[in-house]
Amino acid sequence: MSPKTLPAAEASARPQFGPNRAGEDRALFERYHDAGDPLDREMLVERHLPLARQLASRYRSSEEPFDDLFQVACLGLVKAIDRFDLERGIAFSSYAVPTILGELKRHFRDRTWAVRVPRDLQELALAVDHAVRRLTVTLHRQPTVPEISAEVGVDDEEVLEALEAVGAYRAARLDAPRRADEGRSGETLGESVGVDDASLRRAEDRAVLARLMRRITPREREVLFLRFIADLTQAEIGARLGLSQMQVSRIIRQALSRLRTTADARGAQTIAA
Repeated sequence: MSPKTLPAAEASARPQFGPNRAGEDRALFERYHDAGDPLDREMLVERHLPLARQLASRYRSSEEPFDDLFQVACLGLVKAIDRFDLERGIAFSSYAVPTILGELKRHFRDRTWAVRVPRDLQELALAVDHAVRRLTVTLHRQPTVPEISAEVGVDDEEVLEALEAVGAYRAARLDAPRRADEGRSGETLGESVGVDDASLRRAEDRAVLARLMRRITPREREVLFLRFIADLTQAEIGARLGLSQMQVSRIIRQALSRLRTTADARGAQTIAA
């Protein structure tokens, strides 16, 4: 969002203010609040664009593009202009600075995290990140956790949690190619971290089998369980259930035949559908 430049004719129609910047700003604000002329608003925005740019520059070291940060700062500037109250008797910059910084901090909190974490942890993570940068410059080395804790004013456990949360700020794309120096040219990150899970392949089979087992009798289900899950012999099953080995064999054969017939019928219906 870049404020528009006033056309030359319209700009020349505006009064030309002198070196008294505070007086000029007050006159513009009075006229804008009285008449609501959008051209006065644009003039106020243009006059204070350097302030928005300066505040956005504070975050230039972040991974966010500066143009995006400047756009957010301009949005905060417009909000400050619309909400500024002349009756409070303070300079506009005193009101605009916290408003613009608040908009920038809200942008980092709500728009730049790849994985959403609690707001208080987001704010702590940003505070810890800034503390690490300051201490690195001061100490000429990476600071320790106790040093960061003393700088931020929290305990070591909270610092460790915040450092871990920083990893959620940027997420790697699974379809991103691996680096050439890793020796896996052409392979994506998703291909390198994924593994075959045999249990997932069996999940559908288990679901189908659970439906098929409803088509046989409880006695047949029990016999199949003892044979194929408990791994008992037909003689052992017969002794447990009071059946002969021949009866057990017939029950198993009939049950399996019914399961196959039902499965084939369901498969044909699926193919036809």
